Amino acid sequence: MTTATKWIIDPAHSDIQFKVKHLGMFNVTGTFKQFEGDVVSEHEDFSDAVINFTIHTNSIDTNQPDRDTHLKSADFFNTEKYPHITFKGTYNNDTLSGNLTINDITQPVTLNAELTGVGKGRFGETRAGFEVDGKINRKDFGLVWNLLMETGGVVVSEEIKLHFNIQLTT
Repeated sequence: MTTATKWIIDPAHSDIQFKVKHLGMFNVTGTFKQFEGDVVSEHEDFSDAVINFTIHTNSIDTNQPDRDTHLKSADFFNTEKYPHITFKGTYNNDTLSGNLTINDITQPVTLNAELTGVGKGRFGETRAGFEVDGKINRKDFGLVWNLLMETGGVVVSEEIKLHFNIQLTT
């Protein structure tokens, strides 16, 4: 019987990014600065991996303090009431599947996830890297605030593009 290995996300070597269209033309890019999680797997290829991941909503950063304050408000993440975004799922065949919870609304999501490598770190610890990409609809999670433009479009797109670079360590 093989023993499962518990991997921990290394936040110093990982990042959580998102992009959303503004005015239907321009991408606004942001990050979440605080997050943690773990992955448990018995196989080196992570084919049986179980993932638990938490993002601190108050750590959102779009490089614009006024926008960040709005995103932390009840119009979007309501960080006082909902301090975390969580993901619980599995990895298999370059796919990350599971339940994503934002603002206490849980929806199934599937994201592309590439295992970019496994090897030894600088101090002899084992490390693994993943690159994760996908899209979600923010309205599925109760993030419905918007304004109509004179041209008939909306200020903030419903589609959110996600990009995570994750480094794990044992």
